Amino acid sequence: MSYTLDLIAQVEFPKPANLTEWPSYFGGNPWDDDGASFFALNKIGLISLIAMALPLGLFFLAGTKKALVPRGVQTIAESAVDFIKDIIDQTIGPDGKPFLPLLLSFFTFIFVGNFFEVIPTFQMPANARMANPLILALITFVTFIAVGIKHQGLFTYFKNTLIIPGLPFALHFLVVPIEFLSTFLIRPFSHAVRLFANMLAGHILLVTFGVLCIALFAANPLAIVLPFSFAMLVALTAFEMFVAFLQAYIFTLLAGVYIGGAMHPDH
Repeated sequence: MSYTLDLIAQVEFPKPANLTEWPSYFGGNPWDDDGASFFALNKIGLISLIAMALPLGLFFLAGTKKALVPRGVQTIAESAVDFIKDIIDQTIGPDGKPFLPLLLSFFTFIFVGNFFEVIPTFQMPANARMANPLILALITFVTFIAVGIKHQGLFTYFKNTLIIPGLPFALHFLVVPIEFLSTFLIRPFSHAVRLFANMLAGHILLVTFGVLCIALFAANPLAIVLPFSFAMLVALTAFEMFVAFLQAYIFTLLAGVYIGGAMHPDH
């Protein structure tokens, strides 16, 4: 037993900071106080750049193909567009077509960034850091407010958002602050945290079972349970591939719901 414990103790477990913080490829670490550049690029930054460039390249290539029967990248691009069109029809309606590029950008960027969780050597979802989800949520926040003001007018938009028709006058002193907090503070925060927390939780699970497999492999007497932990790691990896899609879908769907609610307050 002591021999087994000694073997496990020899396995170097990653520090908690190593799960979310990565050294910069160049420019130094922006969190150090040694004059490092604010524009330093680390793994998260690289994945984010790829998550932007890859969909752009795919849609550019698909746009150069004019085949009547789509094939290859054209099939992928048209399927993605049709998928987002369905979301727009469900959440905004026919008036939501101008928001197709925005929602398509949200979905593809989030999905590709999330999928890096299961790509060897990367194994880190870009949205497991709060910066990306927060920026996307703020873009959604600004967009649905602008849409609401454009379609309803400044005063009418805030009146429809904060005041519930038919409510006794005295209750407005309680309800109006709650509606304000819910719509303009909690909504963008929860929109960002939902994506961030789910991807970070999945990342921690995969790292945990990955390290467990290494520890069991090093501890010979406990290697008998290695197949079970490895099977769980494989199952969680497959599950994270599904979560990468699901979280991109949920974020995009909620963005459509918020925009649709601002455009059509009666619905």
